[in-house]
Formats: sequence, structure tokens, C-alpha cells
Amino acid sequence: MWPISMNEWKTALTAILKQLDNPQYDKMLEIVQIPKQRKTAKFREQLPQKIIEHHGLKKSICKIRDAMDQIPRRDHAVQNLLLPFVEQLKNGPKTEGKKRKHSERDSKSADKKLEFGQRKSFQRDKVALVGPLEPKRKKTGSSDPAPEATPAAETSKEIKIPSWRKSIRDVKISGDLGNKVIAGKVLAKSVLRTYETNKKEKKFFFYLGVADETGSIKVMVYGRERYQHFQEKSCYLFRNVIMDKNVVMKVTTKCVISKTAAIDVPENVEMEAQMFGYSQTPVCSIEQAIGSAEKTLVSVEGTVREIGSVETVKLKNKRRKKDKREFQLEDGTGSIWITLWGEDIKQLRGKSPGDSVRVVNVETNHYNDSVSLNSTDFTRIFKVQSSTVENVTIEIIGIKDAKKTETEVDAQIGSGEVQSFVVTSSLLAKAFSVRLEGDFEDRLLEKMPFSADVEIKGNKIMKIKAKEK
Repeated sequence: MWPISMNEWKTALTAILKQLDNPQYDKMLEIVQIPKQRKTAKFREQLPQKIIEHHGLKKSICKIRDAMDQIPRRDHAVQNLLLPFVEQLKNGPKTEGKKRKHSERDSKSADKKLEFGQRKSFQRDKVALVGPLEPKRKKTGSSDPAPEATPAAETSKEIKIPSWRKSIRDVKISGDLGNKVIAGKVLAKSVLRTYETNKKEKKFFFYLGVADETGSIKVMVYGRERYQHFQEKSCYLFRNVIMDKNVVMKVTTKCVISKTAAIDVPENVEMEAQMFGYSQTPVCSIEQAIGSAEKTLVSVEGTVREIGSVETVKLKNKRRKKDKREFQLEDGTGSIWITLWGEDIKQLRGKSPGDSVRVVNVETNHYNDSVSLNSTDFTRIFKVQSSTVENVTIEIIGIKDAKKTETEVDAQIGSGEVQSFVVTSSLLAKAFSVRLEGDFEDRLLEKMPFSADVEIKGNKIMKIKAKEK
């Protein structure tokens, strides 16, 4: 385990604080609790050092972790700077006692309890901090707690990065590539986008999601001519790139790009990249999207019910304006408003109320008691072929998977064959007067088999009503 570097933490902390707007900065000061001083420009510049001096290295990491969770700033611009140091705290070297006062058996038992307690405590913190970034554990045959998947920050210590390369993790911490080369695998590519120069000239750019053995990064590429050059799943070398304050790597006409050998990207780094929106997220129901945490990346599918007009709004804390357009999407579980920003508005061309569309890579937005979706750099809208809606009677004879949001059932249509269907769990529970909480699946099995009049669309049950016996 490589030791925590105070200089690296100070650099990362400085970058984290630059991400905060004034209200977030003030709230962070309240949570971190350092001795009160006059808030001058010099104070803000010296604050990272003051936080470390006041709380110490390890405690300062914990304080910032708690502050970012409460503000909240769980977005990747902040979490990618913070998470490597949180990981190091959790995986720090264990201290050993000078003498064994207990038998070997008692000592091993105590060690296991301590290790499990530490792991459980950190797991709760990590879930609260970064949500879905935590990869699933693999099942083991042992009764001991399963070892956690190696995080990207730790993977880098086991892989030797050539001297001529700089890892993505190090670039994001230092903000500087120096005279070295960065290598990465392209995980996805956005659509072409446009911007206008000061001379009112229309220029093109697009985004890439790039990852190596240690982490992932958002890349902004200027120029339409390079769009066909980059292919998903291929690996490239980047020279003479520019790093901006938002930890985005910019590729201009002065940059040198070449293809390179395959790079082995760890599974958890690919998961992290997916949360950036570099690849299409799985389609979920609108009910699931509404129940997701703030800034969760989702994809949804449904029928367009209403399309608003284009509005120009002034962005908060910025001296510029941006166009936006909202539309309402509905499926069998509910409806939600989706806001498209800037260039994404064009994706509504050719779409009308009544059309069935799939909207991929949008981000949840919580405001008061309402939840909406915002477009991201990787949002796409596709028209989908609408399935025929049928009204039939079915007999549910099996439960394949019962979850709080959706349940997959086996059912017989009339006297025909058995088919699998998906139904929203709340609709199923209401139709058969079954409590959704607790042992939902067991309560359904007790009523098996049961008949219902349903409205189906493809393999989706849109409406369900229990048939009277």
C-alpha cells in the first residue's frame, strides 16, 4: 500500500475547493470547522494548508469527505479527486501489537471482527459518498467476508506505467501532463456538437470517454475532421493536450494522436466511466428514475406527451445564457419532464407528441419535492418502434424475480403457451392487495396462481386488474 502523500492531498484538495461556488464554499467551512479568520482572497488560497494543519492529514480527508457528502457534491469532478485518498485511508497498513496476550485462536477471531467492522463502516461511507461506483463483490466459497474489488487508485500501484507515460489518475491530481504522453481506451463517443467563435464562425467538437489502468477522464476534441478518427474500444496515445480546471482533457489541432496497443482497463474503472455517461446506461422505468438519487445517470423509454417551447435562461453564477427546451415523457409507471440544454434541443427535431422514444444518458435533478431529468454531453434521443397494445386475460403461474420496483412473472395467455412479462411491483401489489414491503415475493406465492385482466405492450404489463374468482 503506497503511503498517503501530503503534497498530493494538498494539490487534490486545492482542486476540490476550486470546484465549489460561494454557497457551497461557505457550507464547507461550517462543516470542516477551522478557526475563524477573515475570508480574504489570500485566506482562500491558503485554506488547503490550514485544513491539513488544523485536522491533520487523515482527519482532514475524512472532514472533506463528509463535507462533500453534505453539500452535496457527489459529482465526478469532485469525487474523482477525493476518492483515491478515501480509498487509501480504508486500505491503510494495519498496526500490530508488540506482544500477543491471547491465544492464537482468540487473536485471529479478534482480527476478523475488527477487519469486518472496519470494512462495514467504510462500505456505508462509500455508498453514501459515491453511490453506484462501488463494484459488486464476487461470491466466494468461504464463510469469511468477501474481499472488496480493487479500486482504480490501488490498481495503479500494481501496474508499472512506462516512464514516458503519465497515468490518468496522476494527470487528474496534478492537472498537468508535462512532457509525457497519456494513453487510454476510448469507451464511447458523443455526437458532433457546435460552438461559435468570437468572429461568429461555426466550429465543431465532440466528447470522448477515455480510461486507462488507473482511472477515466472526459476528453473534448476540437474539429469535425477527427470525428471518424476515433473508434470506440480502440486505444490511443495523446500528446500536447490541455488540461482545464474542470479536469477535462482538451485535444486541439496542435495535439498529436496515434493508435497504440490494447490497454487492460479494470472492471471497476469501466463502471466508473459508465457513470460519466461514456456509454449508454440501461433503460429503467420512469418510476425507477424518479426514485433515484440526485445526479444519477439513467436512460428511459416512453411516449412523448407534451413538448414545450424553446426558452433562453441565464445560468446561475455565470455571465452567459443558454437555450433550453422541456418535454414530458410517460410510460406505464408514471411521467417525468426532461430538460434539453443547448445543442441537445436539436434532437427533438422530427419528434411529436404521441411518438415513442428512448432517451439515453440523462441525469436526475431534484428540486423541492419534484424530480426531473437533465440532458448531458452524451444524451441521445431515438425513436422506437411502438409495440401493439393488447387487452387480454392471463393467469400468473410463476415469479421469476420480485423487486421493489419491478417484478418478472411467468404467465399463461388463455389456453396458449407460457410467456414472461414485466410489471411494476406497485401495480401488482395494488391489484392483488399485497403489501409491497418485506417478503413481497412470499406473499405473491401464497396467492398463486391468480388470474388478471391486463393491458400488455410487448412483454410489458401496462395495466393490471385482478379477475374476480
